[in-house]
Amino acid sequence: MPHDHDHPHSHLPSDPALRVKALETLLTDKGLVDPAALDAIIDLYQNKIGPQNGAQVVAKMWSDPDFHKQMIENPMPTLQEMGLYGRQGEHMVFVENTEDVHNMVVCTLCSCYPWPLLGIPPGWYKSDAYRARAVREPRAVLAEFGVTLPEGQKVRVWDSTAEVRYLVVPQRPAGTEGLSEEALAALVTRDSMIGTALALSPATQEPGA
Repeated sequence: MPHDHDHPHSHLPSDPALRVKALETLLTDKGLVDPAALDAIIDLYQNKIGPQNGAQVVAKMWSDPDFHKQMIENPMPTLQEMGLYGRQGEHMVFVENTEDVHNMVVCTLCSCYPWPLLGIPPGWYKSDAYRARAVREPRAVLAEFGVTLPEGQKVRVWDSTAEVRYLVVPQRPAGTEGLSEEALAALVTRDSMIGTALALSPATQEPGA
């Protein structure tokens, strides 16, 4: 699906919630959107499709070398088998953080994002500031997210497009040997799969994360 940059942003309120409400009201008044259908879609992506899907994949990659190899080399057949495939997730590439390289994902033209694996993109991912600065000064952006990388670790920024979307595989935290895939998945956050955070350590895991 090609990028569409002809959005009438200037005609909408500046607050994101108000902008969304204004769009919903406008489209509903014109008979272009069924509010009940819209609610169903939002519920689907918030409660059934979301970062927990990507976290489960990452946890399995950490635990299963064969699965890890499949996802790095050619993830789409396996994702289809797992039912983690669909609109906004047709062509996925998994990029892995290492001691030498930290990966970070942006869409510089709009907000291409792997919905089947990560759910609805956060507001900041779609912001003009993130889209511009992530490429120009990635370390500064990471620092604002609370991530300070070792001086020798390079930052590689991947630009998602309508054709290809990326998911970052964060480094497995130390001290997680022997944890189940379920326990490991709880350490994988949405932001760590975008590259603007690290995976949680067992000691710092947020309640309910």
